[in-house]
Amino acid sequence: MKALINDVLCKTISENGRQGLYRDPLIGFARADDSLFGELKRAVGTSHLLPSDILAGAKSVAAFFIPFSKELVEVNKKHPYVAREWAGAYIETNRLISLCCERLAEALTSEGVKANWQQPTHNFDPDKLVSFWSHKHVAYICGLGTFGLHHMLITAAGCAGRVGSIVLDRALDPTPRPETQKCLFHSAGKCLACVRNCPTGALTRDGLDKHKCYGRCLEVDAYYSDLGLCDVCGKCATGPCAVREL
Repeated sequence: MKALINDVLCKTISENGRQGLYRDPLIGFARADDSLFGELKRAVGTSHLLPSDILAGAKSVAAFFIPFSKELVEVNKKHPYVAREWAGAYIETNRLISLCCERLAEALTSEGVKANWQQPTHNFDPDKLVSFWSHKHVAYICGLGTFGLHHMLITAAGCAGRVGSIVLDRALDPTPRPETQKCLFHSAGKCLACVRNCPTGALTRDGLDKHKCYGRCLEVDAYYSDLGLCDVCGKCATGPCAVREL
């Protein structure tokens, strides 16, 4: 079953993703009854869903990370504002994640497995800025990485990319969670590149002002209004942890 999920994911990205925009995806798994899902109601918000809220009879959760290319990261890093290419990639990848989940559900259904998912973004309380299903936290539970000072998940391929997840009613062996911290600040008290790269001061070594951060993202959306909804910045995702070699 894991091989099927991996094959469908890779094929969907290969056939529908823009060439040169992505690197090979990562995928991880967790038991739907993992106690950390319940902990998200405390760590993220009381309205955060459980796997069983998304799919009755949930047994497992699969999360996947689609890493951006090094070239795209460099474009955004060097751009004085936010690169148009980065904003466009955000929109494209959200669509691709939805397509991946659709294709995965179709393939799983053909094997007698039920599946359901949440949209890749804009599934949050706009006032509190609290997600109802945080894909990055779900990906952490599924063993895909550890959190950096910038509050993003740093995977074996880096943090620059997008995360999706899907819930299914077939039990699958969980992926072991990393034992070592991937963030240089958390592991050795150094780096702070993400703090230096934040254009608004929303990110500091002491935490993240989510409203100031999202205010910047909304400015970018207005600036690139012709592209569609692109409330994204990503400057904090252009440091040493952005792209890692597997």
